[in-house]
Amino acid sequence: MVSIISIALNSLSLLEEGEGEFIVRDEMAKIISRVPSLAGPLLRMHFHDCFVNGCDGSVLLNSTPGSPSEKESIPNLSLRGFGTIDRVKAKLEQACPGVVSCADIIALVARDVVLLTKGPYWDVPTGRRDGARSVKDDALNNLPPPFFDATRNLYQFFIPKGLDAKDQVVLLGGHTLGTSHCSSFSSRLYNFSGTMMPDPTLDKYYVPRLKSKCKPDDKTTLVEMDPGSFRTFDTSYYRHIAKGRSLFTSDETLMLDPFTRDYVLRQAGVAGYPAEFFADFAASMVKMGNMQVLTGWQGEIRRHCAFVN
Repeated sequence: MVSIISIALNSLSLLEEGEGEFIVRDEMAKIISRVPSLAGPLLRMHFHDCFVNGCDGSVLLNSTPGSPSEKESIPNLSLRGFGTIDRVKAKLEQACPGVVSCADIIALVARDVVLLTKGPYWDVPTGRRDGARSVKDDALNNLPPPFFDATRNLYQFFIPKGLDAKDQVVLLGGHTLGTSHCSSFSSRLYNFSGTMMPDPTLDKYYVPRLKSKCKPDDKTTLVEMDPGSFRTFDTSYYRHIAKGRSLFTSDETLMLDPFTRDYVLRQAGVAGYPAEFFADFAASMVKMGNMQVLTGWQGEIRRHCAFVN
């Protein structure tokens, strides 16, 4: 493994020959083989952790009396996989108590679910420590909503965190995995911008298909973000964007900017191995995973990921 900074405490140095990574990947292989639908949510969890005050495992903390945590924020209510993180943490604690942080586990799990769904491998820098702050409103204020356009999301949420337009279009490609609740995009079907009409950028032939799955005010139904390929990490989601068939405004409006439009169309046209996207996704994930990390004597190594020590 690679340390985030050379003076970090070498979190996994006690695990010889990559034992820590082996433990994580072995557990994830077992879990994803049984519950493949967890791949998307576990990848998303890393994004939701890092975008809120950095990659510090704060998304895992439970609320305390009078202090609701990030878990209770609207963008995080649909997150799944907390039990998976707990299971991996327990295995690591058996092998090396007090060594591997929950923040590092989230990052390793995200990489492994991508790999296990036929996506790229990348070295995950380690050495993150766990934070003690987890506030409901922090998540609401720092996570880009699906109904913002891509330009607004870029300047309000990505650039302030050191990410650029390329990182945005690349990371959104992660929507190739998983599902979304109808409530995240139903306004595009029934009342776009108060018009009582569908979003005109949506493929008119795709709208009836989505409406057949999502009735007005449906808050529970899950829809594949990448129909036909939502359990495989590939470039097919970009093809849906190019055809006006993405679920979210934040994704479809990538077609309005010349740079991101060019990237979408280039990936949409890939017929074979998506070498460019895989390399770009790996690079952007490492970049995102280094945001505002706690190292050295900052933070702690939680014994249980849902609670501070």
